[in-house]
Formats: sequence, C-alpha cells, structure tokens
Amino acid sequence: MELSQNFAKKISSGIDWVLVLFLLPIIFFGLVTMKNFVPVENSGDFFGKQIIWLLFGAVIFFVFSFIDFRFLKRTDVLVFLYLINCLVLLLLFVLGYVSHGAKSWFDFGFFSYQPVDIMKPVLILILAKYFSRRHVEIRDVKHIFISLFYAFIPLVLVLLQPDFGSAMIIFFIWFGMVLVSGISKTHLFAVFTTGILIFISLWFFVFAPYQKARILNFINPITDIRGSGYNAFQSTVAVGSGEITGKGLGFGTQSRLKFLPQPQSDFIFAAFAEEWGFVGSILVLFLYGAVIWRILSSATLGAHNFEIFFGMGVAIFFMSHILVNIGMNLGLMPITGIPLPFMSYGGSHLLTEFIALGILMSSRRHARSAHRDDMRNEFLGA
Repeated sequence: MELSQNFAKKISSGIDWVLVLFLLPIIFFGLVTMKNFVPVENSGDFFGKQIIWLLFGAVIFFVFSFIDFRFLKRTDVLVFLYLINCLVLLLLFVLGYVSHGAKSWFDFGFFSYQPVDIMKPVLILILAKYFSRRHVEIRDVKHIFISLFYAFIPLVLVLLQPDFGSAMIIFFIWFGMVLVSGISKTHLFAVFTTGILIFISLWFFVFAPYQKARILNFINPITDIRGSGYNAFQSTVAVGSGEITGKGLGFGTQSRLKFLPQPQSDFIFAAFAEEWGFVGSILVLFLYGAVIWRILSSATLGAHNFEIFFGMGVAIFFMSHILVNIGMNLGLMPITGIPLPFMSYGGSHLLTEFIALGILMSSRRHARSAHRDDMRNEFLGA
C-alpha cells in the first residue's frame, strides 16, 4: 500500500495536471469534429488512427517526464542531434515523397514521417543552450546573428522542399527566443530589418509561384476564388456560417460536403467553428491560452537558464502553430500546411508536441535535484 502511494506521488510530482486538464478538452474537440465530418464508410480512418497516435503520444509524454534530460545541456549531444536532423532533412531530397506540392515526408507504408517536426524542438534546445550560456553578454548584437545561423540551415532546407509553413515556424521560434533573450531595442530594430531583408530575398530568389500566390491571397483572397484563393475563401465561409452557437455536431455542410479542403488537418479549426460557432471558438482560444500559461509557469520553475529558455521556446513553438493555423483559417494569414496542436490529424506533429511537453515535465521533476548540483557542472562539455 505504501509502495503504491509512493509511486503515485512520484508520478504526480513532476506532471502539471492543470496543463493536462486544459489539454483534454482540446483533444476531445478535435476528435469529435474529425469523426463527424468524415463519411461513414471512412469514419474509422482519420478518427481511429488519431486515437492511436494520441495514446502513443500520451505514453511518450509520461515516459519522457521520468527521464532526466539534463544530459541535453551537453554541447556534444546537442550538436549531434542538430546535425543528424539536418542530415535527415537533406535525405528528403533523395528518399522523400511529394505531398501537397512539397517533398517533406518519408513514407514507411504503414505511417508517414515529417522530419521537420522533430527539428523544431531540437532547434529550441540548441538555442536554449546558446542563449543560456551567453545570457550576460547577450546585448552584443553578434549573438543574434550567430543564433540565426542555427535556424538558417534548417530553414533553407525546408524552404527548398518547399514547405513555406514549417519555414515560418522555424523563423518564429528563432525570432521569439531572440526577443525573450534580453536584447536591446537597438538590436531589436536590427533583427526586424534583417527579417525584412530576408523576406525580400526569399520573395525574389526562393519562393515558388504558388507560394507567392498564397501570400498575395492573404491580402485579397477573393481575387482568385477558383484557383489559389479557393482554400482561404471556403475556410472563411465555414467559420462565418457557424455564427454564434454553430450548426451543431455533424451538421457542418462545408466540411461534410467537401467544400472545405483538408478539414481533418489544416482546416480543422474552420470545421470546428462551423459546428460550434463563435462560442466554441472562443472556448478553444481560452483553452490554448491556458495551455500556454501553464507552459510558461513550468518554464519559470526551471533550475537554470537552460530550462527557462527551453520552456519559453516550447511556448513560442505552440503559439506559432496556433496563431498561424487559426490565422489562415480566418483569412488573416497565408495558407500553409501547419497543423493545429492536439486538434489536427497526424502522428508526426502529435508525437513532437508530446515529446516537447514531456521534456518540459522532466525539467519540473528534476528541478530540485538540479539545484543541488555543483554549478560548475551545469553545462557539461561546454
């Protein structure tokens, strides 16, 4: 009896159960929306697979929360993870397959894997390492551009696929972590200027015609409703038709009649808003806000700057996905293939999200023991 109580106490000590409580309704909303709009003959396809991925992700979340990830502070470990993931992104050009116009996936038959997903938490880790080591001298502008180098390599590899949406997330992760690193206003202006110059260069030398069309449709999607503006138009129609309280579960005509493209992934928020209305949409936004709040709360419990920066990076990662996905569903952002965390269909991004949260819970669990460590050993291998 005492052994079981100690085990239960050990489990609960590192898990933010308030965070889990806010995640559960988000997951539920995604599942019920997914099941209702899929035709009966395929109802077990997306819905059933999503449940499997969620269960697998939950196991990873709890297992990772028990692992002591303080070894990730080591420079050699982080560089190894970074280089391996860059190599995997390179292999896509040889072994990857094309989906929705981008060569971004490995197809293993029974499941597909998008390598850029795992690159995002790896980038957060290596930036957390960099900024935590140089937190005192961060006002030196050179550190902004050195940190940009870490993001620039995967960003270019992703753009060449081309996957504009994931490239946006990588840039937002870097940019967000630079903002929280303590740079001066002068350097902040330099970062903005650099970002504008990068975008201009990408526009003229990197972006494919369809990517430019998506950005132009961000300004006025109505100009090409039958072409590149179709997705944006149908999404806004779905969101608007939900009105205040929605059409009700299973009565979303835009998704059920297949006017809305990719309602199980890219446009699941539009499908949800059509059935749940403005009230349901506000509830989802509140739940996501609460999740971000709990992630930031966990970040403040970090034993050292590395854990704090990592937690902030995870919050930026989730906020970027939420803002980009919901923004494009509302016609406020360019159309990109960015999933909505814990709601959109897909195992690759779900596992990445649970991995990031699992590592964050691990830092909570081992915070006290870390405080007892000798500070000289905080960053092994530096």
